[in-house]
Amino acid sequence: MSTFKFKITSALFLLPLLAVIVSIATPANAQASSGSAEILSPADGATLSVSQKNTVEYKVALGKRGNHLHIWVDGEKGPSQKSLHGNYTLPKLTPGKHAIILKVVDKGHVPTGPEKSIFVSAE
Repeated sequence: MSTFKFKITSALFLLPLLAVIVSIATPANAQASSGSAEILSPADGATLSVSQKNTVEYKVALGKRGNHLHIWVDGEKGPSQKSLHGNYTLPKLTPGKHAIILKVVDKGHVPTGPEKSIFVSAE
């Protein structure tokens, strides 16, 4: 009976370790299949200058269906971006609030899911 109790206790000890291993391995696999999108700068809520050229630094993982990305500014789609980590020069901004959205898209320019939105002010 004591040997049986020891085996159960040992198995229960290993369960948290197994859970940690699975949680570490899963995000990379999920990201590889579904993709991801990050806007590294400017920060959400940042204030940009209307008199300067402003850029968006981004980083994406295309996922299985993704082919490239587009950056929308106030609903206007920018040109295709093939680089997975790069900078995009924004069009000249007018004073006020602006929405910047990065979307991973397929060959037909249809969004595949990964996207990131931020809002900035320009003055």
